[in-house]
Order: sequence, then C-alpha cells, then structure tokens
Amino acid sequence: MEVNKIISRKIISASVSGSIYSILLGLIMQNPFGETITSIPNYLFSVVLATPVYLMYSFPAILIYGVLTSIISDKISGIISVKIKNVKSEIIISGILHVAFGLILLFYSLGASILFFITDRVLLKQHKSYKLLQAIKSLAIPLAVWLIFMGIVHLEHILKVN
Repeated sequence: MEVNKIISRKIISASVSGSIYSILLGLIMQNPFGETITSIPNYLFSVVLATPVYLMYSFPAILIYGVLTSIISDKISGIISVKIKNVKSEIIISGILHVAFGLILLFYSLGASILFFITDRVLLKQHKSYKLLQAIKSLAIPLAVWLIFMGIVHLEHILKVN
C-alpha cells in the first residue's frame, strides 16, 4: 500500500512539474523552429507554439524516467541517511541524486529534474495520502495545458485568416 502512495505522489509531481517545465521552456527557448522574433506579439505566439511541442516530448520522459529515478533517488537517500545516522541528510542526498539523474540531457533534463524534485518535496511536505485515482486524474493537467496552448494556436490561425 505504501508503494502505491509513493508512485501516486510521483505521478502527480510529474504532471505538475512537466506542465510547468514545458511552459518555462517555452518562455525561455521560444524559438525551436528558427524563425526570427521581431515583436512582442511574435514572441508570445512563438511561446504559445513551442510550449505544446515541448510538452509532447518532455512529459512522457518526465513521467517515465522522472518517476523511476525519483523513486530510486529517494530509496537510496533513505538507506544512506539511515546508515550514516543522519535523517536530515536524506533531502540533500536525494536532491544530489535527482540532479545526477537529471544530467542525462544536460540543461534540458537538469531543469526538469530540479523542478520535479521541488514539486515532489512540496507534495511530500503536505503529509497527504495520495491515491492512484488522484494520480490518474492529475494527468489531466498536462492535457489541459496542451489543449489550452493548441487552442490559442488555433484561434490565432483563425483570426489571421480572417
């Protein structure tokens, strides 16, 4: 039963952090397609266009790789902190392991792993018992982000044509 709660929390963390990560990446690297950005509206449209693309590629990796490596990081840090008899070191060791696992794609995955770690720790600090149904429902967050941004792209296309 404890394993389900951990996995559920990790899935919720992936849903929240993956959505935030794609939006932040869209704001920072809004030009993955190579167009020249000449105005603020052009920048904003580039952000709106890039965000769902980033979400489509990053979220599956964050969900699968992030959840697995986060569980591994937490388990290893828990074992090490018990061995060295310093429970407070668990968060530091876990953070270091999250960063280490996040270096797989350097800048891109490092940002995602740090955001995942922070999100997971915020959820952990709330001392709630997350259920699998909540985890499944949390998958609506990245879907909603994708639909909102794609809806804006579609609206822009409709308004541009008319």
